Parts: sequence; structure tokens; C-alpha cells
Amino acid sequence: MADLRTRYLGMELRSPLVASSSPLTGSLDGLRRLEAAGAGAVVLPSLFEEELTEAGPPGVSGAAAGDRAGYGAGPDAYLSLVAEARNALSIPVVASLNGVSRGGWSSYASRLEEAGASALELNIYYVSSRPGLSGSDVEWHYLDVVRAVRRSTSLPLAVKLSPYFSALANMAGQLVEAGTNGLVLFNRFYQPDLDVEAMEVLPALELSSSVELRLPLRWIAILHHRHRVSLAASTGVHTAVDVLKVLLAGADVAMMTSALLRNGPDHLRPLETQVRDWMDRHGFETLDQLRGRLSQRSVPNPGAFERANYIKTLASHPAPGPRR
Repeated sequence: MADLRTRYLGMELRSPLVASSSPLTGSLDGLRRLEAAGAGAVVLPSLFEEELTEAGPPGVSGAAAGDRAGYGAGPDAYLSLVAEARNALSIPVVASLNGVSRGGWSSYASRLEEAGASALELNIYYVSSRPGLSGSDVEWHYLDVVRAVRRSTSLPLAVKLSPYFSALANMAGQLVEAGTNGLVLFNRFYQPDLDVEAMEVLPALELSSSVELRLPLRWIAILHHRHRVSLAASTGVHTAVDVLKVLLAGADVAMMTSALLRNGPDHLRPLETQVRDWMDRHGFETLDQLRGRLSQRSVPNPGAFERANYIKTLASHPAPGPRR
């Protein structure tokens, strides 16, 4: 039977299937269900910088807060969940910080380490709308945050990136030099909608689909073995085939949110079985034997990951027939 063990951020995982930030990872019960279903690691919901100066919900504090510490629960509840999860689970528990200022991230990273987090994911959700801010200024902001957090904690550190960099491969290398141990590709920004009757801007949340996997798939294939860094695929991982694709491209783990919200934690069980069955059929005994087999450095036509066979792709769509 195929061995699914992998390494991510220097940690040994029983499986590459990782439950990323979601309401499912915001309670001890949800975390236990994910571990029982086969998750190799769990990433807690992001603790937002805005919450660090606010108290949690009335009446929710201390140990009782650890039972539910999802979005908006506050820092005390979050720390309790980290501590309780590390005591209750045998798989790595990754804390997640979402902020915009250097101080807002670094001051809390050490407290998460003290609470027992196995690693830390920086969910840098930063959309610049200032015309006077250049691309290099935005990159400096990311690097400044990473350096500050790196100085404040010895935890393994992952950065959840957006794809909106003009030179992503270069940015990845700079993040590694700044102290990043892993890259999560990609952060999925939620786009606001407009209510034309109420004349309001509305938040809009739509779960991902497997079609969205192509963007992280391309960049994982490009970045595989270019830097000494762990790679995680996020956005669009729903099926066993999706998991196999990102592993073949060069990922160390496949992170899932939407698939688990749609199908529940037990969705992990058939995925693990199907990945093992595929590996057995194709003669792979370990993940190391298949990882990166279809990365940019390994395929006969590496340019396919850059220009994406533009002409062939466009020409492959059939022209519409005449109207009748």
C-alpha cells in the first residue's frame, strides 16, 4: 500500500491532505473530526489584526472559548483553541494571522508560539488602491512583515500569497531570504458585489471549484525546486485527481476549504483511498517518487507553463456553427 507521508514546513505529516482555514477548523470538535477523517494537519481560522485590540464576544473567555474560536471570537478564545488543540490532537496545528501592519503581526506571533502552535501561516490580505504606491512598495510591505515576524518567533513560517505580483518567482525568492519556510498558493480574495437597488456594496462569498486549481497548479510547477521552501496548493482542490495534480506539479501538501465545507470532514476518507489506489496502479510507493514529475523542470516542454501553448489553446476551441 502506498505511503502518503510527506513533509511540510519541516513537520512530518501522515498525509498531504490538509484542512485549511475555515469554520470547520474553528472549534475543537471540528478539529477532532478532521483528524479522525485523515487530515495530515489543520490550519486554524485566521486571527485578524482588527481583533487584537478588541475583546471577544461577551461571556466568552478562558478555557470555554476554546470550544469555539472561529472568525471574530477574539484573541483570548484563539489562544485557548491553540492550546487545547495541541493537547487534544496528534497532528500539527497551524495558527493563522491576517493583518496589515508590522506591529500587528509580530507582537502576537510569539504568543501563538507560547500557546503551542506547531507553525504559523501569515495570511497577508493586502489590496493596494493607492495610485502613488508602486509595485516595489507593495513587495517591500510583504517582506517587512515577514522579517518582523521572523524576528519574533522561531515557529516554522508560511506565507499565503496572492497571485498579483508582476514577478512572482522573484518575490518567492525574496520571501525565502526574509525567513519564509513555506509558500501557500494562493490566497483567494473575495470580490465585493454591488446592489443596484439599495445602492450598496455587498460582501459576496462563493466557494471554489476545481477549475480554479489551474492558477496555483501553474505556479507550483514553476517554483518546484527553485527555492528551498515548502509548497502548498490552495484554492480549487476538491477531488483525488486535484490532489494528484498538485503533487505531480511539486506541492508538498494539498489544502482544502471549499470541498470540506460542501461535503464535511469525511470527504477526506475517499480522497485518501483514491490517491493510494492511483499510486498503487502506477507503481508509486511513496509521494517523493511522484512529487514534481510534471513540474516545469521535468516536462519536455517547460514553456507550456509560461505561455501555456497560447496558440494551441485558442485554436482548440471550436468555432460556432452557422445560425439556422
